[in-house]
Amino acid sequence: QVQLVESGGGLVQPGGSLRLSCAVSGSIFRLLAMGWYRQAPGKQRELVAGISVTGRTNYADSVKDRFTISRDNAKKEVYLQMNNLNTGDTAVYYCRVDSSNYWGQGTQVTVSS
Repeated sequence: QVQLVESGGGLVQPGGSLRLSCAVSGSIFRLLAMGWYRQAPGKQRELVAGISVTGRTNYADSVKDRFTISRDNAKKEVYLQMNNLNTGDTAVYYCRVDSSNYWGQGTQVTVSS
């Protein structure tokens, strides 16, 4: 059984930064590809960033050069550093074990002045 718990969301002004964390338990984390997704009100959930077991990363075009995904296999955590946030980044952010039904509960990110 895999459990994922996100943290680090909150309210931030445009141009600000946040760092999301996702703690993963119950599995061999180092063998799991991970992803961060988000869902804004009235929109479908979308992939924001992914990281493979070897550390290869991929990003949605809308967040390239602003967001960075990383992982710490010793801590069994995956992170999303979000810089230069804008109102379009407002959403609930979820982490997920890639290609699985294992999702975290989500953390709200609100970008507003």
